[in-house]
Amino acid sequence: MTLQEQMKENMKAAMKEKNMAAVTTYRGLMSAMTNAVVAAGKAPDTAVDDAMAMEVLTKEAKKRKDSIQQYTDAGRPELAEDEQAELAIIEKFLPEMMSKDEIKTIAEAKVADLGADANKGQVMGALMAELKGKADGGDVKAVVDELLA
Repeated sequence: MTLQEQMKENMKAAMKEKNMAAVTTYRGLMSAMTNAVVAAGKAPDTAVDDAMAMEVLTKEAKKRKDSIQQYTDAGRPELAEDEQAELAIIEKFLPEMMSKDEIKTIAEAKVADLGADANKGQVMGALMAELKGKADGGDVKAVVDELLA
């Protein structure tokens, strides 16, 4: 069963449970997937493969995290809670991200491979290519900043 099919099944279950927050989240995800398919130049009813679904889920999770931060900074915790609930649903489908310690081990090896004269951009580019979908970009940046400071 593909990720898109799993989401459709979960949306049906949420409808039966009358969990409208989850239904709204799943509908938004399905819409984002349809938009991604159309942006790729395919028909809107084309099935989404798991790779594209992961890209959409990652992008949607990042949007929720940004919204949570903005709502928290603006003193609107009730709105941040709604975004947190949506993020929890999205994260069920995402693989577990690497810890900073795991990232640091890989980053140290990558810096050694690239040489002492490597700049942050080179290290970030190499790491993000290797860790795509496995590590949060913000965590990778923090580790690289720490290593090359």
